[in-house]
Amino acid sequence: MSTIPFLRTPNSRFENLPDYPFEPNYCEQPDGLRMHYVDANPSAKEVIVCLHGEPSWSYLYRKMIPLLTAGGYRVIAPDLIGFGKSDKPTETSDYTYQRHMDWVQFLLFEHLQLNNIHLFVQDWGGLIGLRLLAEQPDRFGSATAANTFLPTGDRPLGEAFEQWQQQSQVMNPFPVGKILQFASVSELPAEVEAAYDAPFPDESYKAGARIFPMLVPTSPDDPAAPANRTAWKKLGELELPFLTLFSDQDPIMSGAEKYLQAHIPGTKGQPHATIQGGGHFLQEDQPDDIVKHLLAFLAKVV
Repeated sequence: MSTIPFLRTPNSRFENLPDYPFEPNYCEQPDGLRMHYVDANPSAKEVIVCLHGEPSWSYLYRKMIPLLTAGGYRVIAPDLIGFGKSDKPTETSDYTYQRHMDWVQFLLFEHLQLNNIHLFVQDWGGLIGLRLLAEQPDRFGSATAANTFLPTGDRPLGEAFEQWQQQSQVMNPFPVGKILQFASVSELPAEVEAAYDAPFPDESYKAGARIFPMLVPTSPDDPAAPANRTAWKKLGELELPFLTLFSDQDPIMSGAEKYLQAHIPGTKGQPHATIQGGGHFLQEDQPDDIVKHLLAFLAKVV
């Protein structure tokens, strides 16, 4: 049993979600918290790990997963602790950048014992996944970054992010489904907005979602800054095939792909693309286009 106070969303909240037929899988973390993940097409040899960010969950990948499994891949899509079907600590102080790292690392490397991972990351998925890639590159076969970055706190993250950070702490209620809609180009049906709200029956379940923006390193003395600087040095030596698929209508991450392409050797000569008609949550807006580029990239890599 976990020593961390947490809530567990009732299963009834996840009944009859549109386009989400996946069987649940759970990993018990060393601290007793239960972490959910999708494991689609588990018998396939090559595995793609899709990491979500704030304030979404594996539901974000529901349109991509069937296309990737049809391409012959196994797909793992975790729910970060505090999100989706995973347990939700109720104290914001129980969420730290390093704890998120530890939870994902335990799931992928200890519980699932994955190797040769083809990583796909967006938003906070990149803050976690790019660190893992830098710290344990031998576990990975390729990486694809979409609308994400690895901040060190040494340079400003821009006015759009600063505004979001401030708003996230004062919104009441914290409107998860509306946030997904606001940061998507396409019009989300009411039942899809409701699916993003499903993990959170009330505000007491949202400590992780609310605090996540504050865990992004925005100053040089942030607790995560040294580890992220070290990660950048390692990424600067990484020959692993690395693709960027950023969208054309993301006010927060626009242009960040240029830093990745300039710094990471494995980006050289890769078929990078700008996903047209995509907002911050490009998985909602252009899943078919993302998968087309991703499968073409992986066909060269695998």
